[in-house]
Amino acid sequence: QVGLHELLGHGSGKLFKQDSDGKFNFDRSSVVDLVTGKPVASWYKVGETWDGKFSNLASAFEECRAECVGVYLCDVPEVLAVFGHPDKAEADEVIYVNWLCMARAGVASLEMYSPENGGTWRQAHSQAAFVMLRVMLEAGQGLVTIDEITGEDGKPDLTVRLDRSKISSVAKPTIGEFLNRLQSFKSTCSVEAGRAFFESYSTVDAYFQRLRDIVIARRKPRRVFIQANLSMDSAGSVSIVEYSDGPAEMIRSFRDRFSDEDWGRIEEALWQQWERDLPLMKLDLAVS
Repeated sequence: QVGLHELLGHGSGKLFKQDSDGKFNFDRSSVVDLVTGKPVASWYKVGETWDGKFSNLASAFEECRAECVGVYLCDVPEVLAVFGHPDKAEADEVIYVNWLCMARAGVASLEMYSPENGGTWRQAHSQAAFVMLRVMLEAGQGLVTIDEITGEDGKPDLTVRLDRSKISSVAKPTIGEFLNRLQSFKSTCSVEAGRAFFESYSTVDAYFQRLRDIVIARRKPRRVFIQANLSMDSAGSVSIVEYSDGPAEMIRSFRDRFSDEDWGRIEEALWQQWERDLPLMKLDLAVS
């Protein structure tokens, strides 16, 4: 998902522009709008940019577009082979997990929504994931279901289900059509229509606010991956040293990994790199 998101998501999609000489970077006689099928009717004029025109919506809109590319292309055999999944049975599992993770992310993303002052999203990726969840739910046909259950601790919990048999018949066509619309709005600088469309899926109504309450109640601290160390005693016996979760243990693992002599070399290397980079930075600083 990450590879497709970054390379073919953010790395694709043309912006139609008109330069100061009145020339276009596309053939107006042959290029048609992805959604309407009619000739392109709007574009970016001189000095206009994607971020400038779509302003506070640009990041979430773009992250959503890239995520859509990721799930849409994740079932392509050539893509699966590139990422080490040529076996069909294994590939089918990867495809299912990828779509399911995206649906779950849409629910978990509610943690980053603030209902105060009319409701705002505090994180672009989270808003993007929620929008995709709304699109998949809108597709219906039992593609995605969210069950409100009672957890083993007796407290409210949620279960997200995705029907893997409907990925190719429902999920992919639905996200494909949605992606077409996102790309059309972005390419043609259709700000008002694009904003209205995207914000309609970003709305967190009473139902999703109820789910948000459960998500918040079930929130756990962010996990920290801490690399284990190997230690050798005076007798030459080697043992593995593992660490529990938390910032203090992260610091301890680094202290155990590097000697005082190592720290000196690391600090010197960092300063040397800083001095090499300094001429490339527009900073009024002097290194002493």
